Amino acid sequence: MSCHYSWSMALDAATSSVIDAYAPREASAVWDVVAPLVRAVVAATAARVPYSVEDLLHVVARLATWAEGRGVVRDPAAWLRDETIDAFVLTGCTGLTPNTLRTYRSWLRQVRAVLVWEDDGSSEPLRLSAPPAPAAPYEVDELAQLRSWAEQLRPRPQSNALALLALGDGMGLAPGEVSRLRGSHLRCTRSGTCVLDAAVFGRLVVARAEWEDTLTGLARQAGDDFLFRPGHRDPPPDNLIASWTWQHRPEAPLPGLNARRLRASWIVSLLRRRIDAGVIATAAGLASTAPLARYQHFVPPPNMQETVRLLRGHR
Repeated sequence: MSCHYSWSMALDAATSSVIDAYAPREASAVWDVVAPLVRAVVAATAARVPYSVEDLLHVVARLATWAEGRGVVRDPAAWLRDETIDAFVLTGCTGLTPNTLRTYRSWLRQVRAVLVWEDDGSSEPLRLSAPPAPAAPYEVDELAQLRSWAEQLRPRPQSNALALLALGDGMGLAPGEVSRLRGSHLRCTRSGTCVLDAAVFGRLVVARAEWEDTLTGLARQAGDDFLFRPGHRDPPPDNLIASWTWQHRPEAPLPGLNARRLRASWIVSLLRRRIDAGVIATAAGLASTAPLARYQHFVPPPNMQETVRLLRGHR
C-alpha cells in the first residue's frame, strides 16, 4: 500500500483488508474526503508502532475529520504538528477521560515520529527507542483459579467474567475488540470449533479448544447483543472493561482480571507451544511478527529433547 507521499509499506493481507474496509461508525461526507490520506498514514506506520491497527485507524481518522472541519490544510504533515494535536486533544475530544486524552496525544505523536516529511524539508529522524513492555501473562494456575472464581459468581457477573476470560485468554482479542464483539459474530461449527471470521475484525481467529463450550453458550445467550456486558451503548465507553473489573475483583491472593494480561497469556501460550509466529501475529491482528519479540522472555527455551525433535522434523 502506498500514497502520493514517499511512503511505501508492505503489509500482510489481513492488515491491508482492515485498513481498506475501515470507516468511522458515524461517517460523514468529511470522511470520504480524508479517508485516502488516513489509510495511507496508518498503512505507513502500522508495522512500526506498538498499537493495534484498529486503534490507529480510530484516532487518526478522528484527528483528520476534526482538522478538516476546522479548516486545517488537508495534509498529514499539518494534522500531525504538535500544535494541531494539542488543539485536537483539548477541543475535539470532549467527554473523554484525561487518561484517554493522554493516550491519544501519545499515539499521534508516535505516528508523527515514524513518518518522514520530505515535501516541506522538515524531516524528522526515527526515534530509536524500545517499545513499552507488554503486559505480563497470567500463570497457568492463576487462569484456572480465575475461571473457577468466575463460575461461582451470580449469573450476570458470571457471564461477563467468563466472556472476558474466553475472549482474552481463549481468542486473544484486544480490549477494544472484546467490547465490540456480539454473540452473532461467533460461528460455532458442528465439531465444536468457535470461529471468528475475517469479516468481523479483518482476520480469522479460532478459539482455543478449552474455551469452545463456554463461548458457544455465551454466544447463544447473547444472540445479536454484546458478549461482554450486554446492552451497553455503541460505541462502547472507554472504561467499559476497567469499570467492570474494578467492581468485580477476586479476593486476594488472586489477581484481578485484566484484558491486556489475558491477551498476553494467549500470545505466550501459543509461543510456548512453538506455533508459527506468522500464524500467531496474523490471528492477533499484528502487522508483522516483530511485536512478538517483546513476549519471548516469557517463553522458556526448548529442552534438548524438544530441540532435537524440532530440528529433525519428520522422516
